[in-house]
Amino acid sequence: MTSTNLRPARAPRIAARILSRALSCVSALLASIALAQSTSPSPSPAPQPPAIPEAPAASDAQVVAASVQAFYDQAKDLSASFFQTYVNKVYQRTDRSQGRVVFKKPGMMRWDYAMPNGKVITSNGKKVLVYEPGEDGDKGQVIEQDLANAQLPQAMSFLLGTGKLQEDFSFRLLDAAREGYAAGDVLELKPKVPTPHFERLLFYVEKTKALRGLVRRLLIIDASGNRNRFDFSAIKFNGNVGAQVFDYTPPAGTRNVKM
Repeated sequence: MTSTNLRPARAPRIAARILSRALSCVSALLASIALAQSTSPSPSPAPQPPAIPEAPAASDAQVVAASVQAFYDQAKDLSASFFQTYVNKVYQRTDRSQGRVVFKKPGMMRWDYAMPNGKVITSNGKKVLVYEPGEDGDKGQVIEQDLANAQLPQAMSFLLGTGKLQEDFSFRLLDAAREGYAAGDVLELKPKVPTPHFERLLFYVEKTKALRGLVRRLLIIDASGNRNRFDFSAIKFNGNVGAQVFDYTPPAGTRNVKM
C-alpha cells in the first residue's frame, strides 16, 4: 500500500483492508504449527452383536496431514527466513518481498519485511499490530486491534490451541511432480466452513524420514485466484525465543489507527 495522508473518514476502511490482507498472508502458516491432537478416538464397539465395523483406514492425504500436525506439535517456537511472491490475477501483477518470521505459542508472531518494504506485523498474544511505513518523509501508520476482537481467520485458531486440523479441513494429495515438488508431498487443504481469507491452501511437505511433516512452502489461493506463496528457509525450532520479541514500538510520529 502507498502511504499518503488519509482523511479520518477513510482511514478506518483502508486500515481494515490492510489488516485483512496481512492476516490472510499469515493465517495458513499458523495452521501448520497447531497445538492440537492429530486423531480422534475410535468409536467403542457395540455391547451386543452385530459388532460395529472397523473405521476405514486413513487416506494418504490424512497421513500426510497427521505428519505435519505431529511435526509442529513439537515446536514451542519457530523462526525462519521467508520469500513471499504475491500474484494478483485481476491486475496481472506480481509483488515479491522477503524477511524473517518468528512464532511462539500461544498466539505470538512477528513478521519483519526487509527494505524497501519495511512492513512489520506482530502479535504479543493480546494485540495485533500492522505497521505500514510511509513514503517521501511520511511517517506511515500502525493499525492496532485487540487479538480477541480481530475476527481472525479460521486457521488462526490452531495457533491459539482451539482448533483441530482434521476437523476443520478436508485434504487431498496433488501430483507433486506437476506442482514442481517431486521430492516431497503437496497437500491441498480446503476449509469445511468457508472463509473470506482463502479458498484453499497448499502445503509443500518434506517426506524424508528425519524431516517428515516439515512445510517448506505454503501457497494461499483465494476465491479470485490470487496466489500468495511463502518459501521458507533457515528454519529453527525451540530456540527459547523471549516474549519481548513480540512487543513492537513503531517510529515516533507514526499515525495510530485503532480498530
